[in-house]
Amino acid sequence: MNIYKSELPAEELVIHEFWMKAAIAEAHKAESLGEVPIGAVVVHQEKIIGRGYNLRETTLDSTAHAEMVAIRQASTVLQSWRLLDCRLYVTLEPCPMCAGAMVQARLPLTIYGTTDPKAGCAGTLMNLLEEPRFNHRTEIIQGVLQEECAELLTSFFRQLRRRPKL
Repeated sequence: MNIYKSELPAEELVIHEFWMKAAIAEAHKAESLGEVPIGAVVVHQEKIIGRGYNLRETTLDSTAHAEMVAIRQASTVLQSWRLLDCRLYVTLEPCPMCAGAMVQARLPLTIYGTTDPKAGCAGTLMNLLEEPRFNHRTEIIQGVLQEECAELLTSFFRQLRRRPKL
């Protein structure tokens, strides 16, 4: 079930905003490295057990997305590839690879900030997280701190376009 933030009770939204702020802090780490500012955290029993931010340029690894880094760390902490009682917060709607990893990890809930019109697979281009043909589905809450998450990306790309070409 894809839920928009305005459909949530106020007290639940406050909790999701708290954890999304942690994902935004991770996004700032990526930005400080010159990476696209995307951040993610995995929460288990109201504690962060996985943190990640975009590291594709730094590591020269196309799989080093924020979600993938956070999922790997959470799996290590839990000593399990199944993240059954966890929630993943990410500043940008997951791409096909990350959405697939979330389904494979059995994450029950993904919360994201802003949509991705070019690669979003949690409802924008398609919805891999809730695809009924898969044996597992991940519920989605979208739009949590949407404006702040979108502004991170907008300002990053605006500054990138202003830099002199080499």
